[in-house]
Amino acid sequence: MTAPRQTGSPPQEDRPLAGAPHPDHPLHWKLYACEMVATTVLMLCGIVSVTVLTTPYTPIGRALAPHPLVQTALCGLFFGLSGTVAAFTPFGRVSGAHVSPSVSLAFSLAGRLGVIDLCGYVAAQMTGACLATVLLAALGHVVPVWGQMAQASAYAATIPFPHVSVLWPLVTELVLTVLLVLMICALAAHPVLKWLTPWAGGLFFLVCNPISAWLSGNSSNLARSFGPALVAGQWQSFWIYALGPFMGAALAIAIIRSRLLGRIEVEEARLVNFGHHGRIPSLLHPGRHRQAREQDTI
Repeated sequence: MTAPRQTGSPPQEDRPLAGAPHPDHPLHWKLYACEMVATTVLMLCGIVSVTVLTTPYTPIGRALAPHPLVQTALCGLFFGLSGTVAAFTPFGRVSGAHVSPSVSLAFSLAGRLGVIDLCGYVAAQMTGACLATVLLAALGHVVPVWGQMAQASAYAATIPFPHVSVLWPLVTELVLTVLLVLMICALAAHPVLKWLTPWAGGLFFLVCNPISAWLSGNSSNLARSFGPALVAGQWQSFWIYALGPFMGAALAIAIIRSRLLGRIEVEEARLVNFGHHGRIPSLLHPGRHRQAREQDTI
């Protein structure tokens, strides 16, 4: 006689970011650690790029000095592509490489990131940005030439233009973040163009930097501005780099929900870029869960 099959509640599965976390472990330390490392990579690549492109200590900086619009555009391109580099590291593949508190806030407001994980991500991003800038400052004590270059570029700090009302840099940060979040969400929701999502930041800032970087530095990222400000001591009207991007992220999600731009389904970054389906993947094998799910559906 066969024993009756026991029925009951299905086993709970931890689905951080894209779903409900398991009640026994609401904190996802591996995700936060990977996001911290990804943000560190963003800032290391970004600060080095801006320093090489802008200081008179390098041949590139001297050659670009007579062409400020080209110089500014290239700074935007390479800082944006630094986010691409961060996304394709093993750490960025695990966390999704938001590398920006405003992007994480947008995902949270869209229901794709829980409040606890939002706090963990923002803390990780702020820590990673500070760590990268401090490491580069420490390198300046070992390699004096680099120290002079980094100080000349103020560690790529974003500084509001002092000869206009602070309202203009604030509006610049707000509008920039609205456009950035809308672009990310629209590309991520497009069945054909979603592969462009990790690459779009470079093209976005390549176009926007020559237009508006002179007003605010085109940050849209509190962590990106905080690390350099901490080391360079540039705190002039710094509050705009928190208020502007956060307001911009909220406004972008409100526009998406209003359907003014049509139906855009916001997808969590790791699902769009790497197909993790909401689970925490292996650091060494970040695509393993995608393969497992594909096998389940065959």
